[in-house]
Amino acid sequence: MIERVLLRVTIYTLGLLRWLVGHHSRAYAVLTIGVLQPMLEAIGRLRAREVLLKARDECPAYRAFLAEHGCGAGVPRRWSDVPVTTKENYVKRHSIESRCYGGRLTGAGEVIDESSGSSGVPNNWVRSAAERHDVAKLLQLSYGLLYGDRRRILLNCFALGPWATGMNVSMSLADVGTLKSIGPDAAKLEATLRTFGPAYRYLVFGYPPFVKAFVDGATLDLAPFHLDLVVGGEGISENLRRYLRRTFRTVVSSYGASDLEINIGIETDWTIALRDRCARDPALSRRLFGRDVPPMIFQYNPLDYVVERQPGGELVFTICRVNGAAPKVRYNLKDEGGATPYRELVRALGEHGIAADSLAGRHGRFPALWVYGRSDLTVAFFGAKVYPGDLEAVILGHPVLSRGARSFAAPQRGCAAAP
Repeated sequence: MIERVLLRVTIYTLGLLRWLVGHHSRAYAVLTIGVLQPMLEAIGRLRAREVLLKARDECPAYRAFLAEHGCGAGVPRRWSDVPVTTKENYVKRHSIESRCYGGRLTGAGEVIDESSGSSGVPNNWVRSAAERHDVAKLLQLSYGLLYGDRRRILLNCFALGPWATGMNVSMSLADVGTLKSIGPDAAKLEATLRTFGPAYRYLVFGYPPFVKAFVDGATLDLAPFHLDLVVGGEGISENLRRYLRRTFRTVVSSYGASDLEINIGIETDWTIALRDRCARDPALSRRLFGRDVPPMIFQYNPLDYVVERQPGGELVFTICRVNGAAPKVRYNLKDEGGATPYRELVRALGEHGIAADSLAGRHGRFPALWVYGRSDLTVAFFGAKVYPGDLEAVILGHPVLSRGARSFAAPQRGCAAAP
């Protein structure tokens, strides 16, 4: 209890900086300067510690989880000794209510999101009003930094209904522009553009394969339109980005998950340029990310997330906010990748004779989150995770396809992010 009180006083004092700059995109940009990054990372780790202590004291499922892993009434002093949670060892073993603070749903502004269910029965995730407000604010700040105007028409083509991305995008961005929630319906997207015409600037949100199908099948001449694109749900190759850039002025990807929250990381001009450089220089890609093929690369705010790389290469996330409905402490999403401070990337680039500032113009110094894809060899499609076994069952169960397919092979790791 004493540790929690001291942590809370320290965090709230240091958190004044975040509150002061968190209400305007230009002020928020102050957090991205290089000299602040070590301090932000330290504050993030303190906030993560407070989440851990609150989860132990107030979340029945997490308290039981710690006991199962030999922690008893205490918590490990070393962060690396805190047991890692997964969908298998934590989410599926405890009820939705027990994973919430207080062991119940409060009903006060809470929203329940649902995962795609591609691995079996869909999982449900509870979000409090406070954490939805925080996510909305982060989305709005990212929007302001990337696009900086309120005169756009925002066209949300992510799946709507109980799924996290589509509904959260609509709820979060209704205040920053004129919003229309369309869902993944190419005919309705084209009809909307035809109705309002090229006099407006548009920002389209959608899954990469949906957007490509829309571009390929459009009967409307899109050349006169000012279109920008934000994609999510799965990786995007540089070849596909170049293809979509024929239609869209900019193509930016966002990283998130229904298990955690949307928009954990966002591509920037700098990360896009770095990935393109690595795609043309396999030796550089190996030096920075361990493989010839570069991963998706994002930047994230270390005040809000602690991102770790497990020895096997899987990513572990902690959301550093205590106002959520349910804690996410060292959660293994089963994505392969890593997190690297900007200053370390600068040093590594310098060893290859590359000045980091030469990759892009004005840019922030937030750490990089890099992602290759699912470690279980699933392939993302329209935001859902497709397993090799699912494809095999469909192919071999179809009277025509089963005769035409002589063999079946799982996809290569990282194929969703290949250039």
